[in-house]
Amino acid sequence: MTKTKVKKNKTREERISMEIIVDANGPEEQAMGWFCYLEENLQFPFTALCRAKRPISPLHVDDEVEVFGMAPENECGKEMFVTIQWEKDGLAVPLSQLTPIRATDQQTKQAIEDWHYWVEMGYEFG
Repeated sequence: MTKTKVKKNKTREERISMEIIVDANGPEEQAMGWFCYLEENLQFPFTALCRAKRPISPLHVDDEVEVFGMAPENECGKEMFVTIQWEKDGLAVPLSQLTPIRATDQQTKQAIEDWHYWVEMGYEFG
């Protein structure tokens, strides 16, 4: 995924440091903080568009998908994944690859934008 230059956003920075990774000691706890924040703030299901092609995902730019939950916690140690409707079973794809569309509630949009910001700033767990 191409990194674009993102300006620091004081409000997001504060929310991330004071709500999401506030007591995190190390990469595992940062990942857990993000997982819990997203699980609590994303209102499933929601419809999203693929915004970027990723080698680890079969989605193409502008594919529309139904997101119905967080991927299992053990899949989110390095990056946050959500589960989409895919064939007979669900498929976990990177949340950074998706942008919500249609009547997605503001809380869900903000949580996804927070994650996109984290990724676009080049932050990593650790």
